[in-house]
Amino acid sequence: MPTITPYGSWKSPIGARDVAAAGVTPQWVDVVDGAVWWAESRPDENGRVALMRWVDGVVDEVLPAPWNARNRVHEYGGRPWLVVGDTLVFTHWDDQRLYARDLRDGSVTPLTPEPDQPQGARFSDLRPGLSGEVWAVRETVTGTGRADVARDLVAVSLAGGRPRRLAATHHFLTAPQLSPCGRRVAWLGWDHPAMPWDTTSLCVAEVEADGTFGPHRVLLGGGPGNTGGTGEVSVCQLDWDGPDALIVLADPDGWWVPHRVTLDGAVSPLTTVEAEMGGPLWKLGSRWTVPLGGGRHAVLTAHGLGVVDEASGTLIPVAEELTAWTPTLAQHGDGVVGIAAGPRRGTGVVRVDLRDGTVTDLTDPPLAPPADYLPVPQVRSFTAEDGSTIPAYVYPPTNPDHVGPDGEKPPYLVHVHGGPTGRNHAVLDLDFAFFTSRGIGVVAVDYGGSTGYGRRYRERLRGQWGVVDVTDCATVAQTLVDEGVADPERLAIRGGSAGGFTAAASITSVRTYRAAMAKYPILDLMSWTSDGGETHDFESHYVKGLVGPLPDVDGRYTARSPVHNLDTLAGPVLLLQGLEDEICPPEQAERFVAALHGSGTSHALVAFAGEQHGFRKATTIVTALETELAFYGQVFGFPTDVPPVRLRY
Repeated sequence: MPTITPYGSWKSPIGARDVAAAGVTPQWVDVVDGAVWWAESRPDENGRVALMRWVDGVVDEVLPAPWNARNRVHEYGGRPWLVVGDTLVFTHWDDQRLYARDLRDGSVTPLTPEPDQPQGARFSDLRPGLSGEVWAVRETVTGTGRADVARDLVAVSLAGGRPRRLAATHHFLTAPQLSPCGRRVAWLGWDHPAMPWDTTSLCVAEVEADGTFGPHRVLLGGGPGNTGGTGEVSVCQLDWDGPDALIVLADPDGWWVPHRVTLDGAVSPLTTVEAEMGGPLWKLGSRWTVPLGGGRHAVLTAHGLGVVDEASGTLIPVAEELTAWTPTLAQHGDGVVGIAAGPRRGTGVVRVDLRDGTVTDLTDPPLAPPADYLPVPQVRSFTAEDGSTIPAYVYPPTNPDHVGPDGEKPPYLVHVHGGPTGRNHAVLDLDFAFFTSRGIGVVAVDYGGSTGYGRRYRERLRGQWGVVDVTDCATVAQTLVDEGVADPERLAIRGGSAGGFTAAASITSVRTYRAAMAKYPILDLMSWTSDGGETHDFESHYVKGLVGPLPDVDGRYTARSPVHNLDTLAGPVLLLQGLEDEICPPEQAERFVAALHGSGTSHALVAFAGEQHGFRKATTIVTALETELAFYGQVFGFPTDVPPVRLRY
């Protein structure tokens, strides 16, 4: 029989080390000569990214330590590896150079020169080019500021030497893809202040006899006024469909769906289904769709895997138990391989047979506690103030050994995803289970601005960041209170990056919560712009669309910045910050806590050396999670089984 125990103090078999161990994260799947390859981030190796290969049920490591297949283009990185014949080409984190590993003898040689300054030349989105070449996006540091970078498209010889410049049509680019006939190339480009989910240009050029590119033209997108442009359209992926057409994921009608675009500019959707089959292009090389032949295309939707049939225009779901997929997909025989998870299974590399939906695990699933300790996410919908539907996933307290006292409601954490173009999924999440197994509920909110619900829902946040997201999260939290699900005196909000901004903005603008945890957050909007200089180039103009144009004539940047609203702080705040973060730099968190010293409001800043944006080291993951639990215990008044956090006042 379960014992009656106050919520928050339940004994749990799920420790922070279990969460860290489950953080061995596969990335960047592809198929090479029938073998399935992927990258693998390893917390126990300080976040090193290895490369793995699966052949006939046997998995081996093809890029051992000390090599680290990761790059920092856009600071989020992109596809870091490519196999050409017997050569593995990869980007190495330490110096950001391109290297070649001979798969026959294991020797490794550099392909690009050592840059003038550490990590001063970076490469991403590796693609096959002309014979003996790899094509890539190159990012070059041009000054001392975080946003002082330039990008171009380059060809890198497998014999080494200086890269050959191909094109530089836009400030941001994806690597060129060669047509089957070898006479044309296509790529995507966009410029500030647009983000790639706002508008991109689908560019096509001829390949000249000497291997250079001729003048490009825009077939789709590009925004109003651009030659060949058709308005504000986002293209997030392209593939050649023979020598004279492309298949692209684009949203001219408000949903990312496959379209065929011919070289004469004709654009036709392959389906009329209104469902998101693409996503925000945060990382170069992301893939949401792969052609299967015969007019069929495997696609990753907001809810799982499906197949689009051109003849009927239908979308047929496949392997519906896999509810969340990473945007990396490849064909493998009569099926596809990718990275997926579900409500009862952690993230792993899987193969799905498209004939019958059979799922085969290619990696060992992460060790998980007994199912009785894992919450089954409840798919919910809430109503926003403007009448919009707010999707959310409720993870109730779950532990077979304990129940709460009669009349006591559990504390709840409102989880805010990042982006803010991210989204949540109904999946097994050990990070959440760490809390729910201790009697703390979690609700993950897809507030206005989230992807997966079409452009209209995404653009609810345009000009309204710090308003719509804050209000939507508070609406969900208050509804759970009104339903008798959550304790109104023990509500907290948590998030990282853009989610950290919303968490901090919430605790400084509404009275819904009693505490907030923000990981590597944005806290000062004006500083987090091209004018303020406290973020990297990729997002340096992002806030202009999320908040408003500059100069800030109506004061909304200050009014929505948590660091400028500490006089309305509703409760204690915990900040967790990587000291090498170039996206949300530590100086923002440091200014925030410096302003709180002596205020009487409890707060803490825990900083981690050697961590960038997002925590990758096992020791960091453990400390961060245990610190967060201790923080809630101290604020809400329940005992925990972790060391206390030192709070300042």
